[in-house]
Amino acid sequence: MAAMASTSLSARHGYAPTRVTARTGVKAASSASRVPVRVVAGESRIGKAPVLIPQGVTYTLADNLLKVKGPKGELEMQFPDTMIFVESDGALKLNKASESKKAREGHGLYRTLTNNMVVGVSTGFEKKLKLVGVGYKATMLPTGQLQLALGFAHPVILDIPAGLVCVCDSVTAVTISGYDKVEVGNFAAIIRSKRKPEPYKGKGVRYIDEVVLIKEGKRK
Repeated sequence: MAAMASTSLSARHGYAPTRVTARTGVKAASSASRVPVRVVAGESRIGKAPVLIPQGVTYTLADNLLKVKGPKGELEMQFPDTMIFVESDGALKLNKASESKKAREGHGLYRTLTNNMVVGVSTGFEKKLKLVGVGYKATMLPTGQLQLALGFAHPVILDIPAGLVCVCDSVTAVTISGYDKVEVGNFAAIIRSKRKPEPYKGKGVRYIDEVVLIKEGKRK
């Protein structure tokens, strides 16, 4: 009886299988037809914001090839056909060429990349790193290379990529600066990868604002 009651309850709610309802003699409830809901996405909050062109920065735009020049350097990027540039007084605005998925996905991304180009050639970007550990130190060689002592039997020597400036603020602090945000972040990540922070004493190379969670060691 318990089994019959449970199947009857299922049938009354409309989700009992057909074979069960046929055996129990209860007619299955017809499921309501579901109408697909079409969600219309609004314009990207980031993508619709204009990119301001500061004083001292010039740009050229032809066939979605954007070239930006400023006091820090020069950058260029080819944008896809899903984006349309609209030039206004002292600003650039990116619009979607259509409401396709690719256009909606890339709206905010390409606006951010455009802004990074403008900010990079005008003020630049920088990443600061800190060396934590006994005997860890960073020095600049006369050849323009960065030398790191990270507890290995040999020093770690890195070539500075073109367009970047590396400064050792102290023996345990390094600042990477440049006009290309991608290159600045990539080289800082390469330096950090030479000795990532370990979780027990925190020794290694970390970003200046990085929080390293310290694990509890073995208790005696």
